[in-house]
Amino acid sequence: WSQDVTEHSNALDLEAHIFESDDPRKIAQSLKQSAEASHRRRSEPYQSAMSMLTFYINRAGDNLPAKQKRVLEDAKDELRKLFGRAD
Repeated sequence: WSQDVTEHSNALDLEAHIFESDDPRKIAQSLKQSAEASHRRRSEPYQSAMSMLTFYINRAGDNLPAKQKRVLEDAKDELRKLFGRAD
């Protein structure tokens, strides 16, 4: 189900297999680009990108290897930096 949503998101056109990347910055940049290009999203680009990333992490749950979960969590920090929201 979550794979279907990420592949056929109604709000963002995601790069294929982006959540499998081992580069947090690449994931963040791809999500940012998708969110800014989308005309179907309901919220601002930052919120849309972060929501999709959080959704994927939550839906993958225990099936997500610890190493990949760390990469995705790091991608959240990169996303904050790219949108100028880093603390």
